[in-house]
Amino acid sequence: MTKEEKAGRGRWYDDACGTALAMELVGERWSMLIVRELMFGGRRFSELKTALTGISANILTQRLEGLEASGVLVRRKLPPPASVQIYELTEWGYESEEPIKALGRWAVRSPLHDPTLPLSAASIMMSFRTMLSAERAAGLDATIGFRMGAEQFLAHVADGEIPIRRADPDGAGIVFETDPMTLASIVYGGRPLADAEAAGALRLIGDRALAERFVTLFVLPEKFAA
Repeated sequence: MTKEEKAGRGRWYDDACGTALAMELVGERWSMLIVRELMFGGRRFSELKTALTGISANILTQRLEGLEASGVLVRRKLPPPASVQIYELTEWGYESEEPIKALGRWAVRSPLHDPTLPLSAASIMMSFRTMLSAERAAGLDATIGFRMGAEQFLAHVADGEIPIRRADPDGAGIVFETDPMTLASIVYGGRPLADAEAAGALRLIGDRALAERFVTLFVLPEKFAA
């Protein structure tokens, strides 16, 4: 059996280019989005299916099997008391973050980009990793927490970077309790924090001045001129 057959797919292209192989590895529908969801830590099957609106259980199973066979992710069972199976990226799988970010930065320059479409919690976190302006974040050293339903994240803005991981945000300088679409409307749409609070879509816990600055740190690239 060939490596391609083990990965549950045939070879798409007769092309030695690394880009062609990249498309074979993560180019099938949903594959790259699964990788995105795992970029901040391991996830259970049910958590992945909930985050990826529209994917069927059968397709998710197929994509997970293919990504595992390709070496992008692994399955492991958490120790007691959890004792559940999770999927997580391999060290090599995590290396896909930079090309994914570059592709996302390139794609949002298209007039076809629709920011009103649904976002998962991992989507908005990946956008922060992608769109942070090092110039705007200069001199800032702060922890930022997020609670979006069952999803929790902790970010650390420092030295013009923003590493993010899934973690309890208690103790962060500011915690945003909201949903991904509300957070996107504030950060990228210019919606005032007070407006989201008044609508009951946002709760801030901690340093409000830090929250006001944080939401200004991200810049979308300009649309291309056709």
